[in-house]
Amino acid sequence: MEEPHTARIGDNCTLADEIDELRRRMTEEFLKEESFTSESVMEISRRLDRKINEYMRLNFVHNR
Repeated sequence: MEEPHTARIGDNCTLADEIDELRRRMTEEFLKEESFTSESVMEISRRLDRKINEYMRLNFVHNR
């Protein structure tokens, strides 16, 4: 069984990679919009939250 942070998704991308990419995109969008509450920043933030929750669930199941 692979470690949760190395579980492959999509085109050879790990869940941790996807989280890092969403963080980067959220930062870029914030700098462009200059607002934490712009709809585009909030949408990326919600997607990031879901991925982090998925990561945490995988770690919880793996560590049982």
